[in-house]
Amino acid sequence: MPDSFNLKSFLADLPHLPGVYRHIDAAGEVMYVGKARDLKRRVSSYFQKTGHGPRIAHMVARVARVEVTITRSEAEALLLENNLIKSLHPRYNILFRDDKSYPYLHITAHAAPRIVYYRGSTSGKGRYFGPFPNAWAVRETIQILQRVFRLRTCEDSVFANRSRPCLLYQIGRCSAPCVGLISAEDYQADVDRAIRFLDGQAKEVLGDIEQRMKQASQAQKFEQAAVLRDQMAALALVLQQQTMERIGNDDVDIIAVSSSGGRVCVNLAMVRGGRHLGDKPFFPTHVQGDDAGDVLAAFIAQHYIDSAMPPVLVCSHALPDPGLIRLLAEQTGVKIRMLTKPQGVRKSWLEQAHKNADIALARALTESGTRVARTLALAEALELDTDEAALDAIHIECFDISHTAGEATQGSCVVYKHHDMQSSLYRRYNVAGITPGDDYAAMRQVLTRRFGRVADGLAEMPTIVLIDGGKGQVSVARQVFAELGLDMRAIVGVA
Repeated sequence: MPDSFNLKSFLADLPHLPGVYRHIDAAGEVMYVGKARDLKRRVSSYFQKTGHGPRIAHMVARVARVEVTITRSEAEALLLENNLIKSLHPRYNILFRDDKSYPYLHITAHAAPRIVYYRGSTSGKGRYFGPFPNAWAVRETIQILQRVFRLRTCEDSVFANRSRPCLLYQIGRCSAPCVGLISAEDYQADVDRAIRFLDGQAKEVLGDIEQRMKQASQAQKFEQAAVLRDQMAALALVLQQQTMERIGNDDVDIIAVSSSGGRVCVNLAMVRGGRHLGDKPFFPTHVQGDDAGDVLAAFIAQHYIDSAMPPVLVCSHALPDPGLIRLLAEQTGVKIRMLTKPQGVRKSWLEQAHKNADIALARALTESGTRVARTLALAEALELDTDEAALDAIHIECFDISHTAGEATQGSCVVYKHHDMQSSLYRRYNVAGITPGDDYAAMRQVLTRRFGRVADGLAEMPTIVLIDGGKGQVSVARQVFAELGLDMRAIVGVA
């Protein structure tokens, strides 16, 4: 540790209060972020000589200083910890991809409500159902609502300007409220039944439709009775096709952890209103030496700190710190029950989630092996180091210039790291102040902007820089690198 940081006095001065701590190396990089109910006790435990696994021992050996932030409560520390993990990506924390774009099904607040696939904030008007694990689950549900309740999906502007029914009416997927072929009251009744169906009351809705069908038949309203009969048949078919058994109208998340070949998969299965909506696999990084309970705890903390949380979690492993569920309950305001030894239907759900985790992990390992082989082939072709650590560290950026007849010139950068394309790191540069159609000037401007940050120590230098172009474009790249004092051997032209 540097002389300026006195560990002994630092530990002595730490308070017995909740907060967040950060282990930092000699280069100033945050290596690990953690929370503590008692900062003094938790931080001090890292510097005891025994009780650490090899991964933590390796990290502690590199600690140059420790920083702490005191919080008002342990729940507040949990929130701050996860915000820092998501923004800093410390190398010794278990990291999950931050995915805030779960899809929802939205029933709008229009006078004739529309059902729509939706991503984004759920603070607007209308009813939001979800989140769903994937887009397919939302679209399948919309198709069910169209088939059973014949609700509209068209844009409000289209709805307002219709003069005759569309094709969806002709094929029995919409009741055409746009042109008055169903009364506003009857359409709203269908919307209300759809909402009850999504809330898990499908059998009650089926009974309601049957009762209304009988009443219409007795009143000799045979056309209305026929419509209700068709609704009943469609809804009954949907209930028969449910592949998962129902258990009331529960909202449950089932989380299974599987590991193999140095990789870990966390599979999340969602049940909403008693309906199984599908699975979503997650593949965390920095998991070497961590057991399944630690991985599960990291997933639950990072995933639910800013995502909707159901009242029941069914998990494949116990948490090393059961207090995490209590903290999340405080943070989210949801009373949470966690089950690790479920019975009956929930047991079968967990078994299926585990099978899906195994399948997703096997597929990921196969795909990863293929990508690693491709990285190795490239490294060999360019005479780079080919040991495992060197291959894992290969970072490639590719630059291209595009324009429309010389106007609206843009530069684009795509990034390959960790044997995979990293779409979150893609960049697009608007180019200005050049002669229209001058691709060389455009490339110079883009590379100067990107690698000026590298020269200033504000960004990472790629292992390989691919330039989409011939000798002229590569020559421009070499000039820019020479001016910035960067290694020109990283430049590769792709003609």
